[in-house]
Amino acid sequence: MTTLYRLLSPKQLTEQEAALELQALAKELAHHDHLYYQEDAPEITDAEYDALALRNKQIEERFPQLAQKDSRTNRVGAPLRGPFKKVQHTHPMLSLDNGFHDKDVEDFIARCQKLLGAPPAMGFMAEPKIDGLSASLVYEKGHLVQASTRGDGYTGEDITENVKTIKTVPLKIDHQGALEIRGEIFLPKAAFEKINEERHRAGEPQFANPRNAAAGSVRQLDSKITAARPLQFFPYSAESELAPTQEKMFQMLKKLGFTVNPLIKHCNTLEDLLKFYTHINEQRSEMPYDIDGVVYKVNSFAEQKSLGFLARAPRWALAHKFAAEQAETHLKDIIIQVGRTGVLTPVALLEPITVGGAVVSRATLHNADEIMRKDIRVGDRVLIQRAGDVIPQVVKSLGAPHRSLPFIFPTKCPICHSHITQEKDEVALRCSGGLICEAQARERLKHFVSKHAFNIVGLGKRSIDSFWQDNLIRSPVDIFTLESRNEHSQNPLQKQEGWGDLSAQNLFDSISFAHTISLDRFIFALGILHIGEVTARELAEHYESFPNWWHSMKRATDIESDAYAELKSLEGIGDVVATSLINFASEPNNQSMVEHLTPHLTITALRKKSGGNQPLKGKIVVFTGTLSISREEAKQKARDLGAKVTNAVSANTDYVVAGTQAGSKLTDAEKLKIRILTEEEWNKLAGK
Repeated sequence: MTTLYRLLSPKQLTEQEAALELQALAKELAHHDHLYYQEDAPEITDAEYDALALRNKQIEERFPQLAQKDSRTNRVGAPLRGPFKKVQHTHPMLSLDNGFHDKDVEDFIARCQKLLGAPPAMGFMAEPKIDGLSASLVYEKGHLVQASTRGDGYTGEDITENVKTIKTVPLKIDHQGALEIRGEIFLPKAAFEKINEERHRAGEPQFANPRNAAAGSVRQLDSKITAARPLQFFPYSAESELAPTQEKMFQMLKKLGFTVNPLIKHCNTLEDLLKFYTHINEQRSEMPYDIDGVVYKVNSFAEQKSLGFLARAPRWALAHKFAAEQAETHLKDIIIQVGRTGVLTPVALLEPITVGGAVVSRATLHNADEIMRKDIRVGDRVLIQRAGDVIPQVVKSLGAPHRSLPFIFPTKCPICHSHITQEKDEVALRCSGGLICEAQARERLKHFVSKHAFNIVGLGKRSIDSFWQDNLIRSPVDIFTLESRNEHSQNPLQKQEGWGDLSAQNLFDSISFAHTISLDRFIFALGILHIGEVTARELAEHYESFPNWWHSMKRATDIESDAYAELKSLEGIGDVVATSLINFASEPNNQSMVEHLTPHLTITALRKKSGGNQPLKGKIVVFTGTLSISREEAKQKARDLGAKVTNAVSANTDYVVAGTQAGSKLTDAEKLKIRILTEEEWNKLAGK
């Protein structure tokens, strides 16, 4: 039902319709975030994802009272990948707001002018948006001392040794102070094609696109592999008083030995920016590297500082994205795939065709509603759309001389034949088989070992499928007993096709390394429905240890308990997420799996920020009403002082900080006799 609302503009929606659509969008965006960041297997184009995120933002702007704290609008980035050391960024590496039309650029300029009180005095800088891997380089006394990935925007991975092999990254510069350079690591198209040819000849899986190849290259455990791949680096910012403007910063970076993108251009007007966009778009296919748009930035750093930031993006920059590329082909068949959470996804099998420089033979059809709405049938000519590196989508049917009957979605799982179910207000159809469904069990194992969960290198999707067929790995526990069982096997792994002494030992070493894992990654690895990396981290930060979290989840299965009230009080935990957690914790098979698995592991608490005074360590704080600073800023300051911040008042709350126009949280605090502080009292308590 909710999908029908998208036929209306946000201005036409009622509040009830907007609330339902925001719920659906939250689930849809979370699903695609998971596929993009955790599985490296996105099923929609960047352009389609951007359209969903934009609609979500537009509805929230019209109905701000409906915006959720964990909204995609306030989120940034990708999760981390071990076994690299984690690095805290001095300043967050935020994403950029996107624009898709000329009007978006016009609005961006108008907002800057309104906030500054005049047009930007130094104009704008425009640069191609490189489709690569964002990285931070830190120099001290002229020497490169640290390189890290963007990570989740706040914490990245230490890739220093690998970055030192990139020829366009200077190891020494003529600058004696501390200097952080941020930019994009990328692999030229020609080098990408050569690497894929070599991998094909060697019988190795090919990289999907240059960005994935670049990301995989800088995450190699052996820097010699990185050095063999001709990666390049373009800087786009410098975190220091290097120059007064973006333009002069690039000039200084060139003098320091960095390779600056020669296409960067200074622009003064809207017409200048749009002319640059058109020019770059026309050159796009001929460029030696992949780009997916153009970035505009206010030139003056003083004006950038004055404009400031929103929750997840700077006000002084805009990414003007390119349109997706399309082509026509023949739809040969429609198959159904079953995912880790039981979701049934229809996939179009296509007559192979080149779209945007890549050969496409499969495309997502999303769900049953989409097939019916677009009236897509086997045998049709279809329009395919692809942007960047993601799995293409079928935009629409172009018909056929003699059309087949409409596609009928199965009523039973094609793998285990269990009944198909559909949750209220959810488009997705799911197999009800759970762990008895082979497809779900295998996909859960693939998720368990994936790079943002246990990150077991060498135990990829193909290995899981092979080990499953050979009955070697059927549960997470089997992974951690694989080496001991292999020692007594009559057909050890080392003697099997595709394996040898070195590759087998590398796998066992990777499994051994994975015995130690942080609590947030462990929670995420369990593959609990609706629990992504961000929610897993919030749970880990609040409960601190595995025994405390697991005991609390089992107690929370009683919805009248304090444990359930505590769970519901956490930021970002609503009814859907809470229900998913307690359903998981109450299932006997899940309990057995967790309790057999954890003796093999060392589950660590999240690393605390080193140093600093934390006078409120362990205290639980709730903010309500209007404060002199933004709510998010107040929450972050409380966290920096060691406090835990929740959204709801419970018996466990220590302080409620009440600003002006405080609402029901203040009433709840009075009823529970929680200590209530004015903002002035809070500042005094916090040692401001």
